[in-house]
Amino acid sequence: MDPRLFLADLEAKPAALRNLASILTVGDAWAGLPAPVDRVLLLGMGSSRYAAEMAALRLRAAGLDAVAEYASTDASWPPGPRTLVVAISASGTSQETLDAASGYAGSAPLVALTNVPDSPLARVADLVVPMHGGTEEGGVACRTFQHTLVLLLDLAARLSGEPRDVASLARRAADATEDLLARRDEWLPTVADLLDGRHGVYTLAPAERLSSALQSALMVREGPRRPAAGCETGDWSHVDVYLTRTLDYRALLLPGSRYDRPALDWLRSRAATVVAVGADVAEAAAVVRYPGDDDPYVRLLTETLVAELVAARWWAAAF
Repeated sequence: MDPRLFLADLEAKPAALRNLASILTVGDAWAGLPAPVDRVLLLGMGSSRYAAEMAALRLRAAGLDAVAEYASTDASWPPGPRTLVVAISASGTSQETLDAASGYAGSAPLVALTNVPDSPLARVADLVVPMHGGTEEGGVACRTFQHTLVLLLDLAARLSGEPRDVASLARRAADATEDLLARRDEWLPTVADLLDGRHGVYTLAPAERLSSALQSALMVREGPRRPAAGCETGDWSHVDVYLTRTLDYRALLLPGSRYDRPALDWLRSRAATVVAVGADVAEAAAVVRYPGDDDPYVRLLTETLVAELVAARWWAAAF
């Protein structure tokens, strides 16, 4: 793992996203899926599971039976010909995911969503969907997380019949990502300083974009090895608010929840430091905006870049 290469991986995000958008425009990434499908089981660990939770929530909202599981769970839905199993691993070597997928091989339609099409996970699957994230030289799953989100949104649109142009969405996210990268000298030093507290970083996002909060916190833990935790905004008032009384609390808020206000009231009353990304927040010490941030889907695909660049900056300083 190398912070300089991690930064280069982040800088390559817009080009990689546009390449994925082109692939989605000319072909069907999910060609070969079985039909009909009664249930969808998404399996993964770490950031793969974060993305899976986002997709499962959207599939359920469309009226489909879908669940995202830790691949390490002992048991989930039983196999069957109409239960679609999507095993997600960028490397295709995550042992937990490989073990879980192997348990369904031959007894349920099994798809491998992976960045390595000839990986062990791909070899046990009936269908392989490449992430097209390129090699992440920094050793951190950043582009592949973004591409996993895009491809799972594409799967959700396909299974639900939702008329969503995911390729166009990926291009808009590429534009937003490029804008944040181009203007980083304007916002990154301030944001990095504001979040640089003694007790870590706490990220908040609505349930529909909880993957962003969890991935943002993971980037801070994985790169610079600092404490960080992600929380759903509504749940925050029930499980995390207590820390604001005793810690030097630094919050990275990803707005859009109808429960932003209760969280902000607590944060203000406890004199916590708040950085907001994607919307103007009066209580925030700093706000980071970008083109398209009025669209929750563009936010979903873009907003983790802020924490990723903060993590890269802290990591490089300590390297």
